[in-house]
Amino acid sequence: MPGGPATAGTGRAGYLDMRVGEFLEGLAAARPAPGGGSAAAIAVALAAALCAMTAELSARHLAEAPRLAAESRGLLRRAAPLAQADADAYAGVLAACRAAGQPAGRPREERVSVALARASEVPLEVVDLGDRVAALAAEIAHRGNPAVRGDALTAAGLAAAAAQAAAALVRINVAGMPDDPGRARATRLAAHAARQAAQAARQADEAVRAAD
Repeated sequence: MPGGPATAGTGRAGYLDMRVGEFLEGLAAARPAPGGGSAAAIAVALAAALCAMTAELSARHLAEAPRLAAESRGLLRRAAPLAQADADAYAGVLAACRAAGQPAGRPREERVSVALARASEVPLEVVDLGDRVAALAAEIAHRGNPAVRGDALTAAGLAAAAAQAAAALVRINVAGMPDDPGRARATRLAAHAARQAAQAARQADEAVRAAD
């Protein structure tokens, strides 16, 4: 499932306003937020940032480097806020589960199912963005500046891993909804991201062997 209850409304800063160390301490703390969904979103954002950097430094190698850098920055801007959005979405699940005075039974189960379906939308977007970032990173790793190939490969691996993690969250959230289309979409996009990262790694290995 997504990370956990939001920081919004608690007087604490949102995740994007935190220092890295503060966010990591929060992630390690014995509380549900931030959690896996937030971590996956941040991983995609980190990968997108690496893509932007490697694209910028590949201007002499790739005619489309400016476009790749701009796309990467756009994906970064979309991915980073999802760390907080994931926690906010899961807060709705907790509210549905804990609502005071609501009897157990089908009405409550339906409310929880609706909340879980809504909560799955954020990790599904993380999967989509992770797949897109992995594709950009693979392209930059293959045809970009060899001096930053390792950074591009790191971006591809991070994005693919985040996509797979977020896809698992989607499947957990919709486990009781076999007809939910998000499950198949998340699995397909995560698999594609993994293939992109693996292909980029193979091509990098071939380039290293050819240079020996």
